[in-house]
Amino acid sequence: MRYIAVFALLAACVWAEDSHYSFSPSVGSGSGSPFSITGEGRITAIRVWEAWGNHIYGIQLCYGSVWSEIAGYTYNQPAEIKLFKDEKIIQVSGKYSHYIQSIVLVTDRGRSLQVGQPSGNSFNMYPTHQDAELRFISGHYHGGLSSFQAHWAALE
Repeated sequence: MRYIAVFALLAACVWAEDSHYSFSPSVGSGSGSPFSITGEGRITAIRVWEAWGNHIYGIQLCYGSVWSEIAGYTYNQPAEIKLFKDEKIIQVSGKYSHYIQSIVLVTDRGRSLQVGQPSGNSFNMYPTHQDAELRFISGHYHGGLSSFQAHWAALE
């Protein structure tokens, strides 16, 4: 059901005349179970779990005060960034091989959250419209995050 809603949102954004929606191509192997994390309003916090000295194990987004389900798995304590009022994620970068090895989330205020081990192929994701921000993420997980895709839109 969630995938139908995501597809409908994507289709509506693509057909809009002055679309402020874009998505970054998926990185990683893409094996395992698919996930999509969406919510209402702006992302206000992010948690990321790293498998000790290895790769990204799980990720969770907070919209307002509501935390999403965890995509992937938990392991020990997560790294977390809580965004200030009206702060937004404007860039996601990192490294990948079979798994997402590291992830760096950057805000429009110059703050960042860096998690994981910087090894493998580099990726850099950002919106195509200057008013857009990270709205939701999707990908696959199997023993950790095996693929990752960022979806960007302007908050209406």
